Amino acid sequence: MNRWKHLSLEAADPQFASTVAQGIDVLAAFRPGESGLRNRDISDRTGIPRPTVTRLAGTLIRLGYLRRDPSEKGRYLLGFGLLTLGYPLLASMQLRQMARPLMMQLAREIEGAVSLVIRDGIDMLYVETARVNEALPTHPDIGSKLPMLSTAAGRAWLCGAPARERQDVLNSLRVKLSAHYENSIKAVERALKDFEHLGYCGNNAEWRADTYGFAVPMRRPINSQLFVFNCGLPSASGRFEELARTVPPKLISLVRGIERTLGWEPDQNRRPHA
Repeated sequence: MNRWKHLSLEAADPQFASTVAQGIDVLAAFRPGESGLRNRDISDRTGIPRPTVTRLAGTLIRLGYLRRDPSEKGRYLLGFGLLTLGYPLLASMQLRQMARPLMMQLAREIEGAVSLVIRDGIDMLYVETARVNEALPTHPDIGSKLPMLSTAAGRAWLCGAPARERQDVLNSLRVKLSAHYENSIKAVERALKDFEHLGYCGNNAEWRADTYGFAVPMRRPINSQLFVFNCGLPSASGRFEELARTVPPKLISLVRGIERTLGWEPDQNRRPHA
């Protein structure tokens, strides 16, 4: 989100604090695997002027949310204080602790990765993962993001979400990522239709040429959050059609078993899976 968007929000809502929003934008500019960012990098990604970035970074350093890179002057690294912010949220997700042993068991069976994913704006966010195959090209670490439209996890969320919330997200994607939306919407529409009889969403190397994906949403939200379980496998594991006959039933069984543990009654209206 850039500063002009912040200005429009502030004009529309006097309770909107643009300085706070800009500080969060600075932190959100960092991406997994990067060694660090300079003022110029942060300014280019956020639209915040460099002098303002410098002032915000100075405040964030004093609070422990950023730190200076000791190996290169003028470069910032994320601070360890961010861990204290995220931990209470992750710890409150009891589903993570409940599901992890089952996820690890399934990851071993399919020789891939099994992850728990939620929506974060117009992206999907890993909140738990179990991986046993180091040959898997993607590394679904906690906190990493996935695109909504071109992944099995994102499509599964769209299939499981209430119609109005789904449409709001699709509208946002159409505005913010118009080219990606146009390239992906047909596949999303097919996924929405196929989900009714398949009970899962698949990704036949559409997001990454070296990775297959299968995903199943839970039947209802937990604390207003819809969780999605996702399997990732290297495309070298075999033909997608063959894996689609063996992996999704195991994933669906895992999800339904967790729902039973939570005391959820079977959904009598859901059509049987193919």
